[in-house]
Amino acid sequence: MRKQIAWGAAFAATAALVAGCSSGDPEPAETSAAPETSESEAPAIDGTGAELVIWTDAEREEALATAAEQFEADTGATVTLVQKNFEDLRNDFIAQVPTGEGPDITVGAHDWLGALVTAGVVDTVDIGDKAADFQQVALDAMTYDGQLYGLPYSTEAIALIQNADLVGDTAPTTWDEMIEMSNEAGFEDRPFILFTNGTAGDGYSAYPLQTSFGSPVFVQDEAGSYTTEVGMGGEAGEAFAQFLYDNGSAGTGVFSDTIDYDTSNQLFASGESPFILQGPWMPFFDEGDMNLVVSPMVSAGGETAAPFVGVQGFYLSAQSENALLANEFLTNYMATEDAQRTLYEADPRLPALSALAEEVSADPITAGFVESAAAGVPMPSIPEMGNVWELWNAAEIQIITGADPVSTWNDMVAELEASIG
Repeated sequence: MRKQIAWGAAFAATAALVAGCSSGDPEPAETSAAPETSESEAPAIDGTGAELVIWTDAEREEALATAAEQFEADTGATVTLVQKNFEDLRNDFIAQVPTGEGPDITVGAHDWLGALVTAGVVDTVDIGDKAADFQQVALDAMTYDGQLYGLPYSTEAIALIQNADLVGDTAPTTWDEMIEMSNEAGFEDRPFILFTNGTAGDGYSAYPLQTSFGSPVFVQDEAGSYTTEVGMGGEAGEAFAQFLYDNGSAGTGVFSDTIDYDTSNQLFASGESPFILQGPWMPFFDEGDMNLVVSPMVSAGGETAAPFVGVQGFYLSAQSENALLANEFLTNYMATEDAQRTLYEADPRLPALSALAEEVSADPITAGFVESAAAGVPMPSIPEMGNVWELWNAAEIQIITGADPVSTWNDMVAELEASIG
């Protein structure tokens, strides 16, 4: 049986967290100067008498303890791990760091970053040459206003999942090819499953199709950081809106607002559709008894179909009195292949470390998700993303249920831009 990639309902949690961010222009935190780069072969620094406090959840605690034991032996410092519920970490970090009661380091998700920077509670990290060992999308996710604010260790993204028993094991490369494969196999009524959030809308899952038309939610600058410029307007956004309409209730009927998460799982698992766009948290991976092929999402608009990528990593407190030690721990103890492998074994998410991602890609299912994530873009961590979800999801649902695509889409973009100011 394949080792389950136990990621949980990442989308729902991420969307809820992002929606909880405050609005308004983010103000970069006043951060202390980054410590000097440490090299893996450099001797450990003397931390005798110092204490590092690290917040973690239960899944990551054992992996951190392993690295902490060696760190204590090498430096003379003491590492205290504090286990907390993952759901509490972000808000507790924001609340307690300014009071001096927070940790030196906390585990966290990348889409917390905008809120952490805005609150002035997170510091930059300098992992030096180790940065080259990580996938670029993972580094981009931990970068804000051109500065790296965290050590990544995992990525996650949705991908195209295909029932090879129904349509063969050759992955399609375009939208038209995928639909043709389904039609030829007799699945004209349900060739593909998307929009698994019913009438509430599911812009998250549809995002690879949107980006394939060249219509990102927000524009990224040359350094990869998200700006507050809405990227969904113009001809590209209108073309995507027309695509939604053409495949909604007024067109082919591929897209629907009647399927929820559980129903979509059942439809795919029971062989009523050969293709679904979802993540490895779907339950049909549990038993490993379906003949599945996982590959990056096909393009409908001609450009790369880039899904949102979620990244998990470690943040350094802006109020840490042991920033040098903390950076040493992250760079030379948690950025190592052994430590990252221990994290993967404790909580199997796609590794952000390139060599380890290649190692786990010996499993073809995992390889498909790794390839999809590598083609993706970070979920925007800027606070303005919290303004997007409700307007965006509603517009997509209106369009696939028959509303005029261009005017509905443009109205959404205008309302979003007005809300951001």
